[in-house]
Amino acid sequence: MKINVFLDDSRTCPEGYILVEDIDQCLTLLESHAIEHLSLDHDLLNKHRNGLLLVHKMVENELYADRITIHSANSVGSKAMYRYLKQAQEDLKMPPNIKVLLRPLPLF
Repeated sequence: MKINVFLDDSRTCPEGYILVEDIDQCLTLLESHAIEHLSLDHDLLNKHRNGLLLVHKMVENELYADRITIHSANSVGSKAMYRYLKQAQEDLKMPPNIKVLLRPLPLF
């Protein structure tokens, strides 16, 4: 059974999702579960282990979800995450059938 994962350290987790607050928790779930939808924030408590580092590690280790949404309100960070994933698809490092969406959510 596939799960849905919501990476965020400040927003309320939507119903039907598992909340993870740092990229290590997220990577653990990516390694151990099939994930239908992965919703990602950029800015986390640890400024150096943010959403952009997570997408780099996902591509490097070939860890994906069926659908990935970047919901970060950080316009620079979220666009960098989106571009990195789309480039990985163009470079055939990530399956092209994975949907990658950029949908910023308000902070509260």
